[in-house]
Amino acid sequence: MRRNLALTALLICPLAIQAADSPLLGRWDFTLTAGGSTRANWLGISQKGAATEVWFQPTGGHVHIVPDAKITGSHLEFVVSPAANGRPATTWELDAKGGQLVGVQKAGDRSIPLTGVRAPELKRAAPKAWSKPEPLFDGKSLAGWEPIGDPTKSHWIVKDGLLVNEEHGANLKSTRTFTDYKLHFEVNCPNDANSGFYQRGRYELQLEYVPEGSEPPERGMGSIYGRIPPSSTLTRTPGQWETFDVTLVGRTITVTRNGVLTIDRKEIEGITGGALDANEGEPGPFYIQGDHTGGLKFRNITVSVPAK
Repeated sequence: MRRNLALTALLICPLAIQAADSPLLGRWDFTLTAGGSTRANWLGISQKGAATEVWFQPTGGHVHIVPDAKITGSHLEFVVSPAANGRPATTWELDAKGGQLVGVQKAGDRSIPLTGVRAPELKRAAPKAWSKPEPLFDGKSLAGWEPIGDPTKSHWIVKDGLLVNEEHGANLKSTRTFTDYKLHFEVNCPNDANSGFYQRGRYELQLEYVPEGSEPPERGMGSIYGRIPPSSTLTRTPGQWETFDVTLVGRTITVTRNGVLTIDRKEIEGITGGALDANEGEPGPFYIQGDHTGGLKFRNITVSVPAK
């Protein structure tokens, strides 16, 4: 029996070691520029026992596991979106080279070069003190904010001292960028509305009151979209004012909603759908999603940064 076990170990161990040493493993950030636009994607590749799991964050939507990923040595292939309605399938082909994932996105006769870099760990201690909160919205104008993309599609206005998105249109971002901070804002989210308040322009704090039960917890109100569900389910209050307090240090996020701690120092593994870019090690702006629905109102938006 011992000889058989030893033989089995000799047969299995080299495979396990080879998988553990694979240059594909890890978290990877992709910032794609094509046709004058920038898109962001993310891959998380990990070893789960004898299997290799591949998670993909598309430009929009939520992160999901790739069921048909094909790995041969340091080469990875998978389908991003299948062919449908006369549209060809979109595929990724990647090779681990020089500490990066390099390859191509293919869709019919079109191709886009891909370069993935290892996502930074962003492990930082919380600062000993924070600055006094300062307003990011003055209640009088859109000073300090600008629409993303075509400004003629923006429906953001200031009305009665509130920041209001009147209808489906452009997203809105802060002109300043931030690294670590404490953010406070108050939001009035009507029924059937869907928006988000992006942290560093890359991680969406979901704001929504879509039909109850239509989304899982990790895509519901107060979640980090597709990544982290709230630990507590609060009563739905569409059309009423709610408060959010967010602390982000490196990848570690804490969220308090209406005075209830709902996310307690959780790590954000990677970007979420709608990220402005995948440059996770850089400062980024706040941005508020306005391209899904209108009707949301905001007030008392303030930020504190590490005290000098």
